[in-house]
Amino acid sequence: MNNKTKVLVIFGGQSGEHEVSVISAASVIKALHADRYEIQTIGITKDGSWYWGARPEAWKEAKADITNGAKQVAVVLNPQKPYFQAIDGSELPDQGRCDIIFPVMHGPKGEDGTIQGLFEMAGFPYVGSGVLGSSLGMDKDRMKAVFKEAGLPIVPHLTLLRSEINAAPKAAVKHISDSIGFPCFIKPANLGSSVGISKAEDDKQLLEALIYAAKFDRKIVIEKGVKAREVELSVLGNESAKASIPGEIKPAKDFYDYEAKYLDNCSELIIPAILSQKLIEQLQSYAVTAFEAVGASGLSRVDFFVTEDKQIFINEINTMPGFTQISMYPKLWEASGLSYSLLLDELIRLGFEKFKDDADRRLS
Repeated sequence: MNNKTKVLVIFGGQSGEHEVSVISAASVIKALHADRYEIQTIGITKDGSWYWGARPEAWKEAKADITNGAKQVAVVLNPQKPYFQAIDGSELPDQGRCDIIFPVMHGPKGEDGTIQGLFEMAGFPYVGSGVLGSSLGMDKDRMKAVFKEAGLPIVPHLTLLRSEINAAPKAAVKHISDSIGFPCFIKPANLGSSVGISKAEDDKQLLEALIYAAKFDRKIVIEKGVKAREVELSVLGNESAKASIPGEIKPAKDFYDYEAKYLDNCSELIIPAILSQKLIEQLQSYAVTAFEAVGASGLSRVDFFVTEDKQIFINEINTMPGFTQISMYPKLWEASGLSYSLLLDELIRLGFEKFKDDADRRLS
């Protein structure tokens, strides 16, 4: 009898972080214990098609037909016994069923509550935050509003819509330069992995950055630049979450952009970060507060700025952080005493725990 837990790893997607998701999924699949888990996969193409049996290794290379040997599927909304069905009517392993889904998805339609809502409707247990935690964790504008309400320190910022920028670009630049000043960072509100982010030192760079960010999102967040160390902590748990030791990033470039995170190894990761015990405890407290404020569950990485005079500012929370071998989230837990494989075990356990708790609440 096969007593292995059937884990369905879903990766890819339609966001600008498609490639990051593929790399993360390959790392997760490699680290899952083969004697404990039966692993199936679904790859979501950039046009939104779902393929059962897609392999992230092939998608990373993308030299051949990435859907070769995979079957296009759709989810069947059967909350008692949810499953996937091949579009061509052919059979899938285990009748397209699984015990739990591990959505190694980043960005819109993967980390923003969209796919989580689909899992909820279908009745699948899954790893990570639910609809609310995911959506608040993705939208930097609403995230900051929730952080502020929770009493967390944030840097001065503004939010502008793409339509405002397009209608009056010079007025937008003047408004930002008058109220935020330089340097400042311009970010799409609903992307992660530093996709679409730029730093501006003057009006010309600011206008270029606004136009660039607007290609990725209709809502743009502009933050005041602060001279500070970049410190990150990993959070793990559901209702009783805990924070890891902190790690510091020293970017090889002007800031920790997409290329520095995933394509080169030049940035320096210092684990543990050299901080006083008092600062470490404050950061850990803030990280858990941020996790609870957005209603996250399972896992999150929380990013901070720490200035020379020991001021702390929370930057953002990532409810499904990068999971590559060089990613901060697993590295911080490994340094805190929890290996990559055991971390995955715990995340799957937490996914089942959340599913049961939610089911119990619905029945009560």
